[in-house]
Amino acid sequence: MRLEQHLRVERFGAVRIHELQRVVELDSGRSASGAGTVPADEIGDVLRQMVIVVPCMDEPRRVIEGVLAGIPHDCLIVLVSNSERAPLDRFEIETQCVEEFCRLAERTAVVVHQGDPGLGAAFEAAGMPSLIDDAGLVRGGRGEAMLVGTAIAAMSGRAYVGCVDADNHVPGAVHEYVTAYAAGLRLAGGPYAMVRIPRHPRPVVREGRLFLDGAGGDAEIANYFLNRVLADRSGLTTEMIATGDAGERALSLPLALRLRTAGGRASGAYELVDLFTQFGDPDVEPVAVLQIEMRDSQSHDEVGGGGGPARWMDALAPLYHAPITPPAVREELARFVIDRGVAQPPPREWIYPPLADLAFDLLADVLRREAGTFREIDGRAVPTGPILPNPLGTAVGRAPVPEIDDTPVPIDEVLD
Repeated sequence: MRLEQHLRVERFGAVRIHELQRVVELDSGRSASGAGTVPADEIGDVLRQMVIVVPCMDEPRRVIEGVLAGIPHDCLIVLVSNSERAPLDRFEIETQCVEEFCRLAERTAVVVHQGDPGLGAAFEAAGMPSLIDDAGLVRGGRGEAMLVGTAIAAMSGRAYVGCVDADNHVPGAVHEYVTAYAAGLRLAGGPYAMVRIPRHPRPVVREGRLFLDGAGGDAEIANYFLNRVLADRSGLTTEMIATGDAGERALSLPLALRLRTAGGRASGAYELVDLFTQFGDPDVEPVAVLQIEMRDSQSHDEVGGGGGPARWMDALAPLYHAPITPPAVREELARFVIDRGVAQPPPREWIYPPLADLAFDLLADVLRREAGTFREIDGRAVPTGPILPNPLGTAVGRAPVPEIDDTPVPIDEVLD
C-alpha cells in the first residue's frame, strides 16, 4: 500500500497527530520502496499479529458474511454480539455464520454475547465491576463491546487490535480498512500507535440515481471542537484532526490496554481525549496517531435517523467534561449546544479504567467455565495451537493513569 506523504504533524504533549493521508495505491507490490510505502510482506507481518473486533447487533446474516469475507485471512476475528436472543435467537444465527465461515475459509474466531451473565461474572472477577450493570451483565453499547473485544485480544498474545462495524455492506471496504490499519501501524512504529479512519461519503440512491453523501455534520462538529483544543495549546488555528468521531480504528495492544474506554458511541472521540490527558506531557513515551482516508465508499445502515443531536452530543460529551478542555472551548461548546435547542449539557458517559490492570488469568478462567456463549472456533485443517494461548495477557509497563474528575459541569456555570 502506498500513502500520501505529508510533513505536517500537530503535537499535544507527546501525542503526534499526523495530517490526513489518502491511499495512493492499494497494492504497491512486494518490493516497493519510498516514503509512505509499505510492501505487501510487511503488511502481512502486521496482519498476522492483528485481532479484528466486530461489534454486532441484529445485522442480517448476508451482511455479516460480507464483513467476515473482507477481513484479511491471517487476522483473528472476535465477534462481540449484543443481538436479541428471543423470540428469534439472532446470536445463534451469527455464531453459525461464523462457524461456517471459519470452516470454509480455514480461519479462527472467537464469539461471545454481551448479555451473557458469565461474561459479566468474568469481568467482575477480573477486577472491572464498573462494566457491570445492576443485573450482573456487561453494559450495552459499542464502547463496551470494544472493551470486551480488546480484552480478548490481549488473551490472544497478538500485538494489535482493530475494529470494523458489522453493518458494512461493502466487503472490499472492510478489506481496505484492515490493510490500511496494518500499513499505518507499520509506518508509525513504536509501542504506542493508533490508526484512525475518517467517516467517508457513502452511496445513497435518490430518485433512481446513485449519489455519494458527505461524511455528515456530526463528524465535522467533533473535529471542530477537538481542533479548538489543539489550537488553544499551540496558539495557532488548525484543522489537523479529521477523525474526531472515528468508528473504525486500530491500535497497538500496549496502547489499547493503557487507554480508558468511554461507553456507548462516545468511545471514538474519547480515545483522543484520553490520549491528550495521559500523554499531554511531552517527556513521556510518544504516541503516533495516523489518519488515513480510504478509496472505497462504505455503506452502513442508518442509525437513529442518520444524525441529529443524539449523535453529536455523544461525540461532544467526552470533550465537554474533560479536564484538558480550556474554559473558553467549554464555553463555546456550551453555547453551541444551547443555540441548537438543547438545554442540558452533553451527558457524561461511563468511563472504564484501563484494561492493563485486569486479572486476565481470572477473566479467561471464568469465561471458559461460566460464559455459555463464549466460543473459540477453529476451522483450520491442521490446528497449530490454541486460539487464546495467553490468558495472562500482555505485560504493560506504564506510568500511573491520571485520575478523572467526575464532577458534573453544568451549562449555567460554564456560561456565567
